[in-house]
Amino acid sequence: MIIALKKELELRKNELSQETIETIYFGGGTPSLLSTNEIESLLNTIYKNYIVKVNPEISIEANPDDLTSQKIKELSNSRVNRLSIGIQSFFDDDLQSMNRAHSAKEAKNCLEDSVKLFENITIDLIYGIPNMSMKKWNENLQIAFDFGVPHISSYALTIEPKTALESFIKRGTYPSINDDLTLQHFNHLVNETSKQGFIHYEISNFGKPGYFSKHNSSYWRGESYLGIGPSAHSFNGKERSWNVSNNTKYIHSILQNEIPSTKEKLSKNDRFNEYVMTGLRTIWGVSLIKIEKEFGIRFRTHFENLSRKNIDKGLLIYSNDTVKTSEKGKFLADGIASEMFMI
Repeated sequence: MIIALKKELELRKNELSQETIETIYFGGGTPSLLSTNEIESLLNTIYKNYIVKVNPEISIEANPDDLTSQKIKELSNSRVNRLSIGIQSFFDDDLQSMNRAHSAKEAKNCLEDSVKLFENITIDLIYGIPNMSMKKWNENLQIAFDFGVPHISSYALTIEPKTALESFIKRGTYPSINDDLTLQHFNHLVNETSKQGFIHYEISNFGKPGYFSKHNSSYWRGESYLGIGPSAHSFNGKERSWNVSNNTKYIHSILQNEIPSTKEKLSKNDRFNEYVMTGLRTIWGVSLIKIEKEFGIRFRTHFENLSRKNIDKGLLIYSNDTVKTSEKGKFLADGIASEMFMI
């Protein structure tokens, strides 16, 4: 697999020949299973074939059970400078209900070791868990604050089809998701992170100044990205592509000098809709000037007309030719955006 990943990086170097690489992200699957030598080997291939800025953000995703003290120490001696840790909760009953492999103790232990060696750390936390009281949710947040992590990504619990959690709910052995509780958790999250000096810069993301995710921010701003490996997605501004998900097929194709990907050319409507969706989720909002410049006056008029209703309701704010979600509208951002899509 490592040989194939390096080969794909070489085969696709012309796709970003005019771009400077600002972020490198080892994510999806279990990248923490890579040894530091393998990580460094992949990074060497990137530096050899692409233009990379000085001190890029280099992140790796990992779960607490993968991050032993030794692993964290090894990563700290590599060029990786940002850890993204899938904590989800600091309580065992929550982790068990979500079928997570790690324990609350492992979550705390890995964070205790990580903050000693890494300055830039983000953790994932899940809210809206049916059995989670407001007191318990507050404890989750307080533990994160006490560790001093500078970035938190927090998402509402969703029930995916064919999962253990879905079967528990169907059998009545676990309560269904309560939308009112989820909203209460979200509002508490927004208030408490603000008190701690976090900036709510995207619906699900909270960062201290200087610690926003550069990688994800580029995605939300519609910049190009190149995805390497099975199932990886890429985007060049007008076209999206994704690699085959089967490992064996992926490796076989790459070693035959063929990119096993499917491509989709995005229509102007698609690109406009994506810009509206991502823009309304961030503090940067949707620029009417950008809409007119990239899509035309018809799209600007369409967006202005449909946004007025939600501006009047106090869910959107218009200022300096930019439309953003208000505090009241943030929890509803995706629904608001979908109302303004160009069909």
